[in-house]
Amino acid sequence: MNKKTILITIALVLLLSLSGFIYWKFYSTYSDGNRTGLLQKFSHKGNVFKTYEGELVMNGLTVNGSTGLGSEKFYFSVNVDSIAQKLMNLEGQKVVLHYEQKNGVLFWRGESVYMVDQIKIVGQ
Repeated sequence: MNKKTILITIALVLLLSLSGFIYWKFYSTYSDGNRTGLLQKFSHKGNVFKTYEGELVMNGLTVNGSTGLGSEKFYFSVNVDSIAQKLMNLEGQKVVLHYEQKNGVLFWRGESVYMVDQIKIVGQ
């Protein structure tokens, strides 16, 4: 093997390794599941790349069936316009969100590693 062949082989291995890492970090799904709670906030924001970002309040304990104690916020992003439009109209309602958790964030896809891909209104 000459030097040129060795350099090409090393470059190809590095390129394939980098491609595999990028796919694993930003496109493969680490976990998926559902979160249920009150859709507190949903907005379209950003300076250059506009993304859809939301907050879901999940109650740990409820008192008198309405007041939540020990609540936790679930921050998420949406990159599908049709789902984002549905969520814009559901603020203040209890919903079930199906999400996929990615290993990393891409600035044009959203601020969160949790990407919501389905919605269900509780009680319907």
